[in-house]
Amino acid sequence: METMSAGNAAPAHVAIEPLAENIRSVQPGGGVCYRIELAWGRLRRWRLRHFRPGYVRAMAARRQGDAAGAPHEILDPRDLKYCRNRCGCSWLEADDPFRWRRWVPLAKWGTAEVCLLGCPLAALAVAAGWLAWYLALLPAALFALVVFFFRDPPRRVPQEPGLLVSPADGTVAEITRLAHDEFLGGPAVRIGIFLSIFNVHLNRAPAAARVIALRYSPGEFLNALRPESALRNENMWIGLEEESPPHRRLVVRQISGAIARRIVCDLRPGEVIPRGHKFGMIKLGSRTELILPDAPGLHVEVEVAQKVKAGSTILARYDLGLGS
Repeated sequence: METMSAGNAAPAHVAIEPLAENIRSVQPGGGVCYRIELAWGRLRRWRLRHFRPGYVRAMAARRQGDAAGAPHEILDPRDLKYCRNRCGCSWLEADDPFRWRRWVPLAKWGTAEVCLLGCPLAALAVAAGWLAWYLALLPAALFALVVFFFRDPPRRVPQEPGLLVSPADGTVAEITRLAHDEFLGGPAVRIGIFLSIFNVHLNRAPAAARVIALRYSPGEFLNALRPESALRNENMWIGLEEESPPHRRLVVRQISGAIARRIVCDLRPGEVIPRGHKFGMIKLGSRTELILPDAPGLHVEVEVAQKVKAGSTILARYDLGLGS
């Protein structure tokens, strides 16, 4: 049930929606690299079961939570990469033999693309370089572009209360006041951010919040700069509720673009995420929106055409002590 927070027009503590049937993985749009990586995962699990049974037993003993709902066996943390949202299991960081990968400055959802696209380009650059140095320039530049696109730089996340940080890198393309948003239960402000192919494409949580609902909509792949792309393009709608009073509701929308065709979101309904938490990405140019309550005490801190960075740029703030 929903309850009313004192002094608020919008109800708080929203009922959590189960994961939608059409969200079958953290990358519901699929893709060639995605299918290749799933095939590699099947081969890897076969090898572990047949040649490293002791490792499989040890990881099973350390696993926490329930693996029910996963589309395949969960033998170690690597198996959660594309199905984390479908089950409730995990490992403590100390029990994760692959925790060192968190120090690699590349998005974990882009490692397959880096290997499948980048490695042949790197090999071609080396081979061409043996013939003439200038022949290596084009494949080397393309290799650098692939790695550059999937980079994951560290970010300093502001911790002051009442702040909402940017969910994406890019350029503010829109700040629009809405008369009513159904999920927020009242007037709202929509801030749209355009991501070019040169931006970091990881998405981060705008606030410490509980995940209420995830809704995936297949669609077109219009240029993300076109206003109608927000309505017609493939997108992932994420409903959030802030953990701290007055428990404001927020919406983040990941929207595909003309080049971007793959939306990644690994959130689980009901989980609580901290501000700045990395929860997914959109592969290549795209658009991300933040929809927040247009309430007393709201101050939008950005302008159209301003550059922003996920997790560190403050998009808006609320005066403390005022309800949503």
